[in-house]
Amino acid sequence: MWFNPAECIPGISGRDVQTDAIWPGWPRQKRERFEGDPAQIALPFEAAVQQVVLQEEILQEKISYIRKRPNHKGRAALPSHLPVEEIEIYPTGEFSEMICIGKEVTEELDYEPARFLIKRYIRYKYASKNGEGVKIGQLPERVIDKGIPSAGLLASILTDKYQDHLPRYRQKQRFAREDIQIASSTLEGWTKEALIKLKPLYDQRVFDMKSKGYWQVDESVCLDMMTTS
Repeated sequence: MWFNPAECIPGISGRDVQTDAIWPGWPRQKRERFEGDPAQIALPFEAAVQQVVLQEEILQEKISYIRKRPNHKGRAALPSHLPVEEIEIYPTGEFSEMICIGKEVTEELDYEPARFLIKRYIRYKYASKNGEGVKIGQLPERVIDKGIPSAGLLASILTDKYQDHLPRYRQKQRFAREDIQIASSTLEGWTKEALIKLKPLYDQRVFDMKSKGYWQVDESVCLDMMTTS
């Protein structure tokens, strides 16, 4: 069912107003065709011929630049100071009647996780046959006297703590993964003793800094969390 809008709205005639402007869904006959108004101004969507040619030249320059881009020089060489483990791989099958004409070398950077080990110092004792005395091998100097951590372990703990900012509880978890149970108080004691041994080095660094005639100081503001009463 449809109706004529000119009959429903007084003063509006079908010839005066385009019905599609008011009712876009108004049924139209198949023979009707859209005819543009020759007086209507063209929209500036179509570029001029000169602009089209210029844009094509710019695009062609970009494509040429991409195609003529220099080739990659390859990966950077691996450090020469690292130890090298060579793994020789021969082809499978019978090749006794063949001669080697070359080889392909492929390198990859590998990593072995740090491992814990036990250093066991065995000092032999010798007694004089005439009973004048006993001699024993001298124990090397240790960072913590009668302690179990070596200098290498203490250096690793300090480096992880103050250089890599690894919290102590994470160091403890790393020990636990290797089935080494170390109490937090023990780690704190080891750290304290190691820092005491480093005190002379710290004093020397302070002396060297104070002997210089020029200092640079970081004066960044640091917020204080303490509350005043």
